[in-house]
Amino acid sequence: MALFPITSNFEGDFVLQLVAVDTENTMDEVAAAAAHHSVGRRVRARPGQILRVRRQGAAEFFPRTMKLGEAGLKPTETVEIIWEAPKH
Repeated sequence: MALFPITSNFEGDFVLQLVAVDTENTMDEVAAAAAHHSVGRRVRARPGQILRVRRQGAAEFFPRTMKLGEAGLKPTETVEIIWEAPKH
């Protein structure tokens, strides 16, 4: 367990945020931490949608249960937080 800074590029937000998360956080928890700084401030909530995390510029999302420490990110590296409709 270690604090780890990431830069959040949250979909719909014009501000990049430096967010302190833990290396043991899952990607869902990373997304929630980033949402805390954007949703309800500069981004409207989207009930029924989930948040996904990917490395800036990547096409694929990290698995939702992957721990941050397993992602191979560097401190302050930018991740994109994107809304996704749940699959039925």
